[in-house]
Amino acid sequence: MVNAIVAGAAGRMGKRIIHMIQQNPGIALAGAFEHPEHPAVHKDAGEEAGTGNLGVEIAPSLDAVLGKGDVLIDFTTPAATLENLHIAVSRGLAMVIGTTGIQGGQLEEARSLAENIQCVMAPNMSVGVNVMFKMAKEMARLLGKDYDMEILEVHHRLKKDAPSGTAMHLARILAEAVGRDLEDVGVYERKGQIGERTNEEIGIQTWRGGDIAGEHTLMFAGIGERLELIHRAHNRDNFARGAVRAALWVVEQPNGLYDMQDVLGIK
Repeated sequence: MVNAIVAGAAGRMGKRIIHMIQQNPGIALAGAFEHPEHPAVHKDAGEEAGTGNLGVEIAPSLDAVLGKGDVLIDFTTPAATLENLHIAVSRGLAMVIGTTGIQGGQLEEARSLAENIQCVMAPNMSVGVNVMFKMAKEMARLLGKDYDMEILEVHHRLKKDAPSGTAMHLARILAEAVGRDLEDVGVYERKGQIGERTNEEIGIQTWRGGDIAGEHTLMFAGIGERLELIHRAHNRDNFARGAVRAALWVVEQPNGLYDMQDVLGIK
């Protein structure tokens, strides 16, 4: 039995992860925590998640639940995740990171730290999206130098970061496949007299609205034809299900940084 600690236990993803833990006999909720000022602190994690009383109180910090679990599942914010990662490394606690919006120096720091523990870090835990990543790489290799590459991501109105971590990961896959530097060719906004599209640019555009769980469209536009690769998430359960699968897998691995394609065996 794998004992899991859930960060952000009263958040949208935290609640769904707790649901998925309850549905999997190989893993149990051993600890849960939130920001110390969150109104759910000291309440039962199961009751907050809608699964019924689990006898697991939501603590005000990771420190308060250290020693209770084998793996920490974290879908919070970049700053909170980095803080939790520092603590996990100091205690040798395995970790699954699904937090989006970790970029630049924060991403470099997270990757460096994660090498010291058993850690899965991925911008999207969905099985379908990770198959999309694999297909995108091959499509870009075959088409990318002769076709314009564009990404559109659509999410609910409450999402705080843009573009999504999934869209950025897709963009990095495309750029690497065709030997470009995303820092030089990424285009995130178009307005006014922008001139003709260059052959090198990779467009990453964002829509926000309603309660859309997540949608990513990858377009390869050529002369006289276009190909589109689309993933639509109907709810958050596929992300939570993937996170639980990653948690069960990573505790059996040696120290190192992994992603969901490692978990799924499709790398």
